Amino acid sequence: MSLVRKIVGTGILSAIVIALTFFSNYISFGPVSITLALIPIVIGAVIYGPITGLFLGLVNGAIVLLAPSTGIFISHNLGITIVLCLTKTGVAGLIAGLLPLLMKKHEKVAVIMSSILVPIINTGIFILFCLGFFMDIFPEPTPSYLIMSVIGINFIIEFAVNAILSPTIYYIVNIVKERIFAKGNKNGL
Repeated sequence: MSLVRKIVGTGILSAIVIALTFFSNYISFGPVSITLALIPIVIGAVIYGPITGLFLGLVNGAIVLLAPSTGIFISHNLGITIVLCLTKTGVAGLIAGLLPLLMKKHEKVAVIMSSILVPIINTGIFILFCLGFFMDIFPEPTPSYLIMSVIGINFIIEFAVNAILSPTIYYIVNIVKERIFAKGNKNGL
């Protein structure tokens, strides 16, 4: 795969991540917005590798900083909020790109696991940061409130979308890879 194809593919997926993140910034159930951009992060990570997954996750995190629901976190601690927003999807994208490299003989399983792990990692890091730095901003500062409000609806939606669409993600990844490598081989790249 040529560097130009990787840059163009990453650019297209970045635009999709930005659009979906801006759109989902205004969809929330409870105190936080749902993340609709996890699927293009997984697709980019699986096709182009862990660095692309990390980059797409960082793009998502940067846009999440502009979400209305992030305002309360920013007013409480700007630095930790920036680290939180960039870390949660950045690490998720990185791991989504590492799994296919570690499981080359089981690509379908790796893609499905990546699809399922991304919302788990995203939400898990969010909860850990909240427990460590933001418990006093919630109406009822208990871990059970945080977990029920975040996992209760938002996580279930994110997880269900990724789990249900994981076979489709695998199908998309295969089509894109076939076209990229077929064109690369045909043109001598």
